[in-house]
Amino acid sequence: MTDAALIIFTRNPELGKCKTRLAATIGDQNALEVYQFLLDHTVSITQDLPFDKYVFYSEKVHHNDRWDENIYQKEIQSEGDLGLKMRAAFEQLFAKGYKKLAIIGSDLFDLQSQDLIDGLELLDQYEAVIGPAQDGGYYFLGMTQLIPEVFENKEGGTDTVLMDTLTDLLNKNFGSLPVRNDIDYFEDIKDKAEFQRFIPEHLQ
Repeated sequence: MTDAALIIFTRNPELGKCKTRLAATIGDQNALEVYQFLLDHTVSITQDLPFDKYVFYSEKVHHNDRWDENIYQKEIQSEGDLGLKMRAAFEQLFAKGYKKLAIIGSDLFDLQSQDLIDGLELLDQYEAVIGPAQDGGYYFLGMTQLIPEVFENKEGGTDTVLMDTLTDLLNKNFGSLPVRNDIDYFEDIKDKAEFQRFIPEHLQ
């Protein structure tokens, strides 16, 4: 066990249940393939990181999947809204004795290994570290102890989440990572070469 751990929140990749806002434009099958592509990217940037890694599944733990059990420990997200699920994951791992914890999603093509290393290293200086997303949310949240208010009264998926969270951190000593873009809408992929194969011909 290291003194730091990364929490990866992932949705079980099922047709019609992931990337629904993107699916509204490119269709369910293409959206599922985009999500699986993003999952593979997340594996590629996290598998060699020098700290413990936990994958929290939305529905049920999958075995023998892309998340190698020699590298990733597997858990299930708790009940409740996203804030409650995230809080429960932090509580669970702080109870194990970790000194630094961070959480990410699994749909950030812009994210690189160095962002995650930098974020956890910043927790040596700060109580909290946040990675702002272009859409007004955040892609990375790190803490050295539980700050319950950051998980409360947030309208998930809206463009106010980042500002509301920063307000909660005003009386804390916190640091920031560079802004990154997550993949939620067609506009997020339409001009990226890596995603052209998932876009129907009539949209190209």
